[in-house]
Amino acid sequence: MYNYVKALHIIFIVTWFSGMFYIVRLFIYNTESNEKPEPEKSILQRQLSIMIKRLWLGITWPSAILTLVFGPWMWYMMGTLPAWLAVKLAFVVGLYAYHFTLHSLYKQEAKGIFKYTSQQLRIWNEVATIFLVAIVMLAVVKQSMSWFWGLAGLILFVVLLMSAIRIYKLVRNKKTT
Repeated sequence: MYNYVKALHIIFIVTWFSGMFYIVRLFIYNTESNEKPEPEKSILQRQLSIMIKRLWLGITWPSAILTLVFGPWMWYMMGTLPAWLAVKLAFVVGLYAYHFTLHSLYKQEAKGIFKYTSQQLRIWNEVATIFLVAIVMLAVVKQSMSWFWGLAGLILFVVLLMSAIRIYKLVRNKKTT
């Protein structure tokens, strides 16, 4: 039974992350559509709002809830809380906090409020990537992970990721000028 619960947990983690990655891309496109002339702007925003709503309410939220069902169920079946799992759960709490920030953005954009630039949203999109790397490393490597090297690797990953975003922005700006 444990392996079935674990498989379902992994499936819903994958669909949850897919939803979180894609929703921010749609937020970016929706934000950038504000710069388009009419009627293109209205057409894009109408279509994007449908896509955003279906993705967020039809895939991402249900996946987040089912992840929350199957994760504790696995933990209950394990009967223990190893140190690596406690740290992983701290990252999972952070991931749910990130999910709620995306829900806030979802509600704002549904009202036509765009507080963030597409560049800020691109950076925010990578927060899920950071959580993904940390959680998967903890789940796979477990006790054999060195805390020092794990943290150093995560920091290096964040620096490389942010550098890649900056380079992308420079290249993109160069192409538009």
